[in-house]
Amino acid sequence: MDHIKLLISGSEYVGAFGCANDKYAFTGFLPKKTVGLISSTLDVEAIEISINSSNLIGLFTAANSSAIGVSNLISKYELNVLKEKLREKGSDINVGIINSDLNSIGNNILVNDKIAFVHEEYDSTAISEIEDIFGVEVVKGSIAGFKTIGATNILTNKGFAINNNSSDDEKNKMDGLFGFDSIPTTANNGSLFIGLAAIANSKGIVIGDNTTGFELTRMIESLNLE
Repeated sequence: MDHIKLLISGSEYVGAFGCANDKYAFTGFLPKKTVGLISSTLDVEAIEISINSSNLIGLFTAANSSAIGVSNLISKYELNVLKEKLREKGSDINVGIINSDLNSIGNNILVNDKIAFVHEEYDSTAISEIEDIFGVEVVKGSIAGFKTIGATNILTNKGFAINNNSSDDEKNKMDGLFGFDSIPTTANNGSLFIGLAAIANSKGIVIGDNTTGFELTRMIESLNLE
């Protein structure tokens, strides 16, 4: 199964509750069935954590194959739990804190194994941290007037889904930057916040339950999940 529509805690914005790379899904402490569906759909192991005593892990993390970046809102205890759970799985994935007032990093960072595209107001210190944590080139910018590019777009190692308000010029620029042929789309029956509506990796997508078949098809094609 490479796609599934879900509600999490009654919300169609499932991306707020987790993020994923191609080996792990990092989620809040959610019902076992929900965590199992995320894990099986994305074909990864699930790691349940909290950040700032919250289950909204998708807001406070971003990940690629080599690292997970976490918000500076994470407590020392929560950071140690995350590191210990990764050690238990024999993982050498890097864990790094991004120190910025723009601390909803899942909303503000698009990252895969080649590049990070980030909120244009991150300062030089945060940019250096992002480079060091993920080991990729960092480019600042916005898309379709949204600085919260992680909330409004989806990037994996296999594809890029861009929100429906992007212009042709923006789409062409982003496609050139990422090396993918994106397809503009909405989620949850018309929402531009497609990143907040999804947890995705190279192997699958978990999407909000209100997403139409047309929207889901465009995402599957754009992320090359066919």
